[in-house]
Amino acid sequence: MMIVLAGCGDYQKLLKSRDPEEKYQAALLYFNQKQYVKAQTLLDDVSSYYRGTERSEDVLAYLARCYMGQKDYGSATEYYRAYTRSYPKGKYAAEAYFQLGHCQYLDSPDARLDQDVTRKAVEAFTQFVELYPESPYAEQAYREMGEMFDKLALKELHNARLYYNLGTYLGNNYLSCELTCKNALKNYPSNQYQEEFNWLILQAKYQQMVNSFEQLKLERARDTQDEYYNFITEYPTSKHRKEADRMLVQIHKLTKE
Repeated sequence: MMIVLAGCGDYQKLLKSRDPEEKYQAALLYFNQKQYVKAQTLLDDVSSYYRGTERSEDVLAYLARCYMGQKDYGSATEYYRAYTRSYPKGKYAAEAYFQLGHCQYLDSPDARLDQDVTRKAVEAFTQFVELYPESPYAEQAYREMGEMFDKLALKELHNARLYYNLGTYLGNNYLSCELTCKNALKNYPSNQYQEEFNWLILQAKYQQMVNSFEQLKLERARDTQDEYYNFITEYPTSKHRKEADRMLVQIHKLTKE
């Protein structure tokens, strides 16, 4: 078989071969040599022949691995998903469930873009650790899932900042900023942006106090003051401390008036 793989001409002959076993064995050799495109092409050729047989499971798993090797994570995801549907307890099941999350983790876009793939990665990792809590892949799954939670939190942070920058344009966007931050802290309690979320909440409350009607200013000033003390208690050495202290001076002036 190694002789068969000697050159391009031999590969072309393999493509024309009517022997599915020859193609299958050659595909495995190409895969082991990291020639994933050739391996995938040959496996595609024989997949219909082996459908419904014991070898069908191997073909499906190796096709998924070939797409992983090509860094085509979208296609790999589809093949791993097809595997888990066809062989939920198969011999490659643990690998397939993990790779479903890992492929989507690798395919996850920048936090400013739509995060549907990121959420699906979290769902897949969650299912994996529930099914295989003792798997050697479990630690990596938890680590990558944590990174996905951070990315989802960062997406919400971008949204919250956008609301804050919009201010009072076409409504009270400071309130939207505040609510977005609070929801993010609730949904992603261990995210690495907690200080920034809490700082934005304080800023948003302060701006709502400044821009409110006179009859609401005192109530909002007290609410903002409470938020200030919550913030400096949690982050006494924050880089925002000086600005927060300046806010407090203005709050005190308003409450004394």
